[in-house]
Amino acid sequence: MATVRRLAFGSQVCGNITEGAAREWLVPDGCGGYAMGTVSGLRTRRYHGLLVAGRKLGLTALDPIVTLPSGATVRLATHEWSDGTIAPRGHELLAGFELVDGLPRWRWRIGDVVIERELAMMHGRPAVAVVHRLLTGGPVGLSLEALVTWRDAHKERTADGPPPAVEPVEGGCVVEGAFRLRGPEFQAGGAWWLGVRHRAEAARGLQPIEDLWYAGSFHAELRQPGSTASVSAWASGLDDPPPPAPEVVLAARQRSKAVVAAAAPADNAQATLALAADAFVVRTAAGPDVVAGYPWFGAWSRDTMLSYEGLFLSTNRSSEGRELLRSYAATLSEGMLANTADTGRVEYNTADATLWFLHAVGRHVAVTGDFDLAAELLPALLDVVDHHLKGTRYGIGVDPLDGLLRQGAEGKALTWMDARVDGVPVTPRHGKPVEINALWVNGLATVIKLAWQARTGAGSAVRAHPEALAGFARRFPAPTGWLYDVVDGPDGDDPAMRPNQLLAWSLPYAPLRPEPATLQAIGAALMTPLGLRSLAPDEPGYLGRHRGDSAARDTAYHTGTVWPWLTGPFVQAWHRLGVSADQILSDTDDHLGEYGLGSVSETADGNAPHVATGCPFQAWSVAETLRARRL
Repeated sequence: MATVRRLAFGSQVCGNITEGAAREWLVPDGCGGYAMGTVSGLRTRRYHGLLVAGRKLGLTALDPIVTLPSGATVRLATHEWSDGTIAPRGHELLAGFELVDGLPRWRWRIGDVVIERELAMMHGRPAVAVVHRLLTGGPVGLSLEALVTWRDAHKERTADGPPPAVEPVEGGCVVEGAFRLRGPEFQAGGAWWLGVRHRAEAARGLQPIEDLWYAGSFHAELRQPGSTASVSAWASGLDDPPPPAPEVVLAARQRSKAVVAAAAPADNAQATLALAADAFVVRTAAGPDVVAGYPWFGAWSRDTMLSYEGLFLSTNRSSEGRELLRSYAATLSEGMLANTADTGRVEYNTADATLWFLHAVGRHVAVTGDFDLAAELLPALLDVVDHHLKGTRYGIGVDPLDGLLRQGAEGKALTWMDARVDGVPVTPRHGKPVEINALWVNGLATVIKLAWQARTGAGSAVRAHPEALAGFARRFPAPTGWLYDVVDGPDGDDPAMRPNQLLAWSLPYAPLRPEPATLQAIGAALMTPLGLRSLAPDEPGYLGRHRGDSAARDTAYHTGTVWPWLTGPFVQAWHRLGVSADQILSDTDDHLGEYGLGSVSETADGNAPHVATGCPFQAWSVAETLRARRL
């Protein structure tokens, strides 16, 4: 039986600050919050902390200090300061790090003394539990210094403003009236730690410096091996404490095993990915939803629907998926799903999220046989078709001359290639993009199939589907041997080699049958060990490094940067020809032990060695990798 992959790192990696800081762990709370950090313990991002409740960062660190029998004290923490120095140098004492059932475990060695730390979050509540255990040696004293803040996770807080308000209470303290700390023998502090530096933010061209508030410290004596000292922190129900920390850790481990068992994985890689998928499925007051990526994305409908099959159907979570689909259907407006409210307002600026929704409903019914859901949602799906036929927001509508879907509006990037620099789209793709129309053909066929299953009519989809299918076959094949990326654009038809055409062959009701020679050409130009490039290296405008400040990164985002999610359609297209893609998928195994541990990154450099970039933990990357493996 497959188990959660055990990811372990020896002292060579743990003691190397560069390698240890490049590998990040994540523990979600199931409601949008998380704990996150690096193997070495160095906080490299503004987002790193032990208690991030939704979008608010609270407890940033619990720095351990060990007092040995000789009276000597040893700090096990690691911080980088504004001048680039690293002190204290606790990473040099880190003897081992591993993920066990998805939970991080550290071990520090000081002579014959070995201290272990385990961390877990309470599922369904913003609450973290941290357990320290003496494994060998002793007796020793253990102090845990609590560094806190209370701020938007996307920003910094400095000593220029007032410090966080800390109120001592029995067994700990309450910070800003927002979250509570509990542990042994609390002693109040009260001072700024000035100039803490986040090297990852510096590399991204963002503000890297913040100040942390020393709220106080917890103290315990670990007399013999097996002795423990625990600290908990929680940000809801301040007078309703979570269970003791060891119980939270045990419950989290048992839940991880249950998640993996329910997914029925075929191998350890699938087990690891099933647990990774669980991180993105959250429950809010409105019901189940999907976090697009940790640590900086919220819910995006395109990401949710594109990820649906991998996150819910490939992991046997169809009951939650059903609830999610019903809830999203209720939000349709003018035949469109909102793209996101992540920016602070509801926006409908997407041409494909709604089409991915049609696909998600179709796959749900095909996999589960849930014809009742098909009948329930069919009126909304028919309304989607009607609005797209007559035209809806942002110029999205069907061209009656060829039955294809066009889109485009000034200053908008409506496809998944949606990056903008200073408000100007980098890849606007106005006209009739290839993947939008593959999704349109697939969506129309899906609606017709669902109507047949519901024993009712499919309305205007019956006429629209053959027109779109014929239009696609006539308009998109290019003299190059592959498909145009966009037809009828402002500058005519665009023959650039991009991966979007893969959907024309990979979707269940794809408009075309794949040709081996075409897939081979695409693979030769675009495939890397982590996925496909967003533009071929020999195309004008190709950028092979997804690095630098925000403008540089956004410019490269879809002009050469690698996207692991595209592995799914590439493998699916070959699968339709009866060709296995085992080697392609095996290349991702090593990636599970780097960058975002046990997960798949958002992006990677287009140029070798294709170092991972972007979000370390990305929903559609995990979902499509898992779905492809399930094939």
